[in-house]
Amino acid sequence: MWLAVGLVCAVLGVFLLLKNVLGSSGPNPFEFDTREPLKPMVVDKKERGKVLKQGFLASKVPQNLDAIVVGSGVGGLGVAVMLAKVGKKVLVLEQHGKAGGCCHTFSEKGYEFDIGIHYIGDLLENEPLRCISDQLTNGQLQWAKLDNPFDKVVLGPPENRRIYQMYYGRDRFTRELKKCFPGEEKAIDEFVDLVKKCAESVWTMGALKLIPAPIAKFLAYTGLLNRLSYFFRYGSCSLAEVVNGLTQNKDLRAVLCYLFATYGKAPKEASLSMHSLLFCHYIPGAWYPNGGASEIVYNMIPIIEKAGGAVLVKAPVNRILLNNDKEAIGVSVMKGSEEVHIQAPIVISDAGILNTFQKLLPKEVQVMPAIQKQLSMVKHGVAGLSIFLGLNGTKEELGLEAKNYWIYAENNLDELMEDYVSKDREHAMRTIPTVYLASPSAKDPSWEQRRPGKSTLSMVSFAPYSWFEEWKDEKVSKRAAEYNELKEELINTVLEWVYQMFPKTRGRVEYMQAGTPLTNQHYIASPKGEIYGADHGIHRFSPEYCISVRPQTPVKNLYLTGQDLFVCGYAGALAGAMVCGSAILNRNLDKDIAALCEKLKQADKKAQ
Repeated sequence: MWLAVGLVCAVLGVFLLLKNVLGSSGPNPFEFDTREPLKPMVVDKKERGKVLKQGFLASKVPQNLDAIVVGSGVGGLGVAVMLAKVGKKVLVLEQHGKAGGCCHTFSEKGYEFDIGIHYIGDLLENEPLRCISDQLTNGQLQWAKLDNPFDKVVLGPPENRRIYQMYYGRDRFTRELKKCFPGEEKAIDEFVDLVKKCAESVWTMGALKLIPAPIAKFLAYTGLLNRLSYFFRYGSCSLAEVVNGLTQNKDLRAVLCYLFATYGKAPKEASLSMHSLLFCHYIPGAWYPNGGASEIVYNMIPIIEKAGGAVLVKAPVNRILLNNDKEAIGVSVMKGSEEVHIQAPIVISDAGILNTFQKLLPKEVQVMPAIQKQLSMVKHGVAGLSIFLGLNGTKEELGLEAKNYWIYAENNLDELMEDYVSKDREHAMRTIPTVYLASPSAKDPSWEQRRPGKSTLSMVSFAPYSWFEEWKDEKVSKRAAEYNELKEELINTVLEWVYQMFPKTRGRVEYMQAGTPLTNQHYIASPKGEIYGADHGIHRFSPEYCISVRPQTPVKNLYLTGQDLFVCGYAGALAGAMVCGSAILNRNLDKDIAALCEKLKQADKKAQ
């Protein structure tokens, strides 16, 4: 009896430790609501360029830096803003010619395209993700809600096509889904309940990365972690295993799994816990940044600059500088053929774990057992294909809507993906099995004012890096004719999907461009063309992985941030920034943001 009582007490003690992980000795970047009155949107390209395209010069590097961040994705900028808000002088270095990582945009022939932000969920007023976004942009980032239904899942060929509409709002989601699948009510309810439990305990993953490693290992190896957390209990369960156990209806299985393409693992290779995060992320709603993805970056950088820091582009970091004790003391930036050394007591990498350990650290440090252990757990993520179309016409004229289409050649998702990657390259490019299709311009309320009479469509799919590797050493825009022919084949294949979904777009395409894994490698420095960072397979959600890959690296004063630290996407990269910021500031920033959310909710109640 006393043993059982002791075990219960131990479990409760550990639970409280996890919930309240870290003290509060450091400064709190979320102590006050820093939202300011909304300023007019800046649309002038030159004015925006002054913020987003500050080219690197040694003379622009601030003196007496507190930290250097490598990479200007939202994970890097996010932690830089958090440090800036407590008075730290931070330098962010970006190898590309624009700041933002996957949040940057590009313009061609009068059209503007987002490369990585398609839609974001869980942005209800005064809830954590919205609150973080508001505080990191001082309230200048506005969000437009997508239509409801926000997603359409398209299964099968044109002659046998089934379209299932996904609605946000938990009650409406389940109600509408049950209408599509009568007799499957129990399976739908069980699935939604299970993913909700998994997603609600994701905080244990962040806690596991912050509590002392011996305690984290004790929780994992004794099995207490699985008792405390649905997230880890189901982390090793495949999505297909769970869904196939709930229903025999193949269309329903596909619909419950359709979001697997947002992180790139087929259902049998995907963790239920990872899937639960995405599924529950969109149940409250789906939003798009007013003004496009670059608005996120544009409104974060001034906060860094106000604290004395800077965000500089065309600044390729070629190595992390170490002292004789192998502690990080700064970085080296290539300016032409010369190295510029920049020193700071803290170096934070948003370049991804593989780039950080395999490219930025010297060979003698890479072989450290602790680093090799982490690298042995990490795999390259899925490589991405992107297609961008510029169309002559308004969204009304072209029949475009503020929603997304997830198109699958059939409902056997695992078999589709297996068959696709097993084909030869040329044949596969003509039979792409899955495409995400949406119109960024239709989602953006400011678009018509900024780009009148024009519209855009974007598509995303996958392809092995090996299909394109033979051209990796050729210059961008000057690759061999065979490479460009392959891109043209890709565009033509996807155009058929576009015309089937939006017949009014036929004959209205003025601009076409495709991005391959090599495009991703060049512009966002992904080692093998990944679009979601390190692989998001089942292994990534094991307690051992989460304990090993922490914000603190085996190199003292070197930290990791962004999606490789947590999970992919805007929310995942910001979660990585929160974990990294918590470690550096010695605070539980999740607890701080929760306190600010509650304060704002109470203030709103009083104002009503």
